[in-house]
Amino acid sequence: MPLRLQTTSGLCLVRDLLRRNSPFGFSLYPSKAKMSKAVPARRLEGLDKNIWVEFASLAATYKAVNLGQGFPNFPPPDFVREALVEVVGGNDTSIHQYTQAFGHPRLVAILARFFGKLFGRDLNPRTNVLVTVGAYEALFCCFQAFVDEGDEVIIIEPFFDCYELMVKMAGGIPVFIPLRVNADKSGKLSSSRDWQLDLAELEAKFTQRTKAIVLNSPNNPLGKVFSKVEMEAIAAVCVKHDVVCFSDEVYEWLVYDGNEHVRIGSLPGMWDRTVTIGSAGKSFSATGWKVGWALGPDHLLKHLRTVHQNSVYHCGTAPQEAVARVLEKEFERFGTPQSYFFQLPQQLQRKRDFLIQSLEAVGMKPIVPEGSYFLTADLSTFKVELPGLPDSEEPYDSRFAKWMIKNKGLAAIPVSAFYSPPQKKNFDHFIRFCFAKEDSTLKAAGDILQQWSQKEPSQ
Repeated sequence: MPLRLQTTSGLCLVRDLLRRNSPFGFSLYPSKAKMSKAVPARRLEGLDKNIWVEFASLAATYKAVNLGQGFPNFPPPDFVREALVEVVGGNDTSIHQYTQAFGHPRLVAILARFFGKLFGRDLNPRTNVLVTVGAYEALFCCFQAFVDEGDEVIIIEPFFDCYELMVKMAGGIPVFIPLRVNADKSGKLSSSRDWQLDLAELEAKFTQRTKAIVLNSPNNPLGKVFSKVEMEAIAAVCVKHDVVCFSDEVYEWLVYDGNEHVRIGSLPGMWDRTVTIGSAGKSFSATGWKVGWALGPDHLLKHLRTVHQNSVYHCGTAPQEAVARVLEKEFERFGTPQSYFFQLPQQLQRKRDFLIQSLEAVGMKPIVPEGSYFLTADLSTFKVELPGLPDSEEPYDSRFAKWMIKNKGLAAIPVSAFYSPPQKKNFDHFIRFCFAKEDSTLKAAGDILQQWSQKEPSQ
């Protein structure tokens, strides 16, 4: 007669025996302790918070006038939208299928032709161009392709926040160097050109472990456009120390007041050590298309291709075809008043100047950007007393920006988010506005600011 265990204690005995003596080599009833292996990789520790997710949610919740996130809320030009409509509405069924993994043939061809002219060299569409899912993926590929455990990467502060996070995800060590602010000029607005690198300080940051430097011009969030003299100095230390340069140039066409965008990869000794990153989204006011690219020598790009093919593998075919068509049109009219690259900065400079006037009128101190579509404002003379503990670890500008969304219905981004932890408290009196918005949006923001007393009582 088979043995029957009728009691709870008997069933527990069987369970324990199976845990210890499973014929399969593992427990049929894993304990809670063993479930602890379902933890994230160490490289993700501390990287879960995201300023863009947090502030986009706040702006949506409070229906704020959103000058925080960096995307235009006006439509791309007609010829850009028409290109996409023609692509998806045509009879070419291949547009809806996979294309060449490292870039749609028509797109890499025009990118090589266009930027070959700008760099003054012949570019091979297959080896000198890689199309990515926006500039963001191009950056990710750079760090994954070149940064090993313990490698140092120099980052100029303030910086687009993903640089630090992507270096850490690759196992590298971010090494920060801040732009230093020159003394204010009496009677004049501060300019992004007043924020400069100390070249001796930069030189001192390079060590035997330095693998790369990240350069962003025009800069986000300041809008600083690095001059040719500054670029040549950076290039000299890159060559001297034999490091790679990741040059984030997504705002290359958005330069104001007669300033010039200098491509560091065009300087002597730099092409062979530079990956230049661009964006169709920023260039054509169509950020949702997520088409970006990396340009450089084959001996660098081949490693980015390895990361790309083993992560996203392929970008959307239809938007790539549309971007190719609009770039072909821009190539034909490049340097003429009909070029969108000529018209867009004129349009945005006017918007920038409108926002500057609105901020000045309420006592904020705008830092006039030479490029990009961002404007940083100094809150030093505009501070309001905020609820919460005065010794809060959260920087003042972060608390101020959240308070402004909730109480004033206006969204901006705290600039401390663009600094390393040791520097956040030193730069916690700045907020960043995006002026790539409809005139009606900028006017709504201006109206909010006008109604806002400079000396507001505690809330």
